[in-house]
Amino acid sequence: MAILFRLASVLALLAALLAGTVDAVRSVSETAVVMTPLGIAVASISTSGLEMIEALERPGGSFAAMQPVVRWFLQQPAFAVFLIVALLFWMAGYRPARRRQLA
Repeated sequence: MAILFRLASVLALLAALLAGTVDAVRSVSETAVVMTPLGIAVASISTSGLEMIEALERPGGSFAAMQPVVRWFLQQPAFAVFLIVALLFWMAGYRPARRRQLA
């Protein structure tokens, strides 16, 4: 199970690097700091991402209690959210090194 968490951590880290690189390139080209929010980044990937974001922001339903938290996360910079997710997955999959005993 730990290997799956570590794999998910690597994938989230790659997504953070990609989002950070895109933001850096856009910042240089516009000569202003650009940080793409997570909601816009996910919605720009595909139409299914846009539909998912719209479903999360739709009022009512069984998901209404978590809606403020989800909306807050969707407004944060994409690279920062992916870095936090990568850290959480890494911590979940962390296994301390085994101590070697002298023979």
